[in-house]
Amino acid sequence: MCATDDVEANFRTCEKLATLASDAGCAMLFLPECFAFIGRKGEDALAIMEPLDGPLMTRYRDLARAKNIWLSLGGFPELGPDAGHRLNAHVLVDADGEIRASYRKIHLFDVDVPNGPLLMESKTASPGSEIVAADSPIGRLGMMICYDLRFPELFSALRYECGARVMLVPSAFTRPTGAAHWEVLLRARAIETQSYVIAAAQCGVHSEGRASYGHSIIVDPWGEVIAKLDDPDEGVGIAVAKIDLRGLEETRAKIPIETHRRGLGDRTAFPVTIAEM
Repeated sequence: MCATDDVEANFRTCEKLATLASDAGCAMLFLPECFAFIGRKGEDALAIMEPLDGPLMTRYRDLARAKNIWLSLGGFPELGPDAGHRLNAHVLVDADGEIRASYRKIHLFDVDVPNGPLLMESKTASPGSEIVAADSPIGRLGMMICYDLRFPELFSALRYECGARVMLVPSAFTRPTGAAHWEVLLRARAIETQSYVIAAAQCGVHSEGRASYGHSIIVDPWGEVIAKLDDPDEGVGIAVAKIDLRGLEETRAKIPIETHRRGLGDRTAFPVTIAEM
């Protein structure tokens, strides 16, 4: 999808996507970061931030109930600690419209993108501090948002400490970074954790100076792309795949990296040596 600062139009798009997913027999629909709102400036989202029991989130909860489908709401402007900061919340809603889990984005995107925009998320957002996994109809989900993709230690914690089998990376990747790194990082994280990776993506031009790479993608635990939207700028749509948890366990059994891991964080057992010039 290509969200804008029009909250009502964004909801209609998400409603259309939910209908497509429901009609396709999907158990879950995964929406990207900023599904409800993308402003022209970073501070614009502060005007619509609300608690998770507020009216806008209630509409999306009602949508899940109406379509009888679980929703992964990839990045919502949740009411933050003060008037100048929101939380970027990934919210999991079940088919009854109940919130099952919420994750607040830990790694904030403060980057001057080469040949792209200057984005300073921390100016108007506060980071989360909790790693979150949640059970769902397709297995245990590891919840993340966008820039978290670049931090493999979070993926490792979700697999080895939380037992996640499906990693969620709802995103609004910039075009320069997406073209260079999007697919290769998603496939790498799937291979590293031997997990499914589901990455719903914003696409197209949101406003002057703000555009997203798109290319929503689903990767299996062997690192194979099993669903993808190749031309996201042509409009909204969904990529559909089946999650095979038995096949996931077979992949993990072929190369049992969980049993081979060493406690590299223990400096007594693994001291650091730097051979300087």
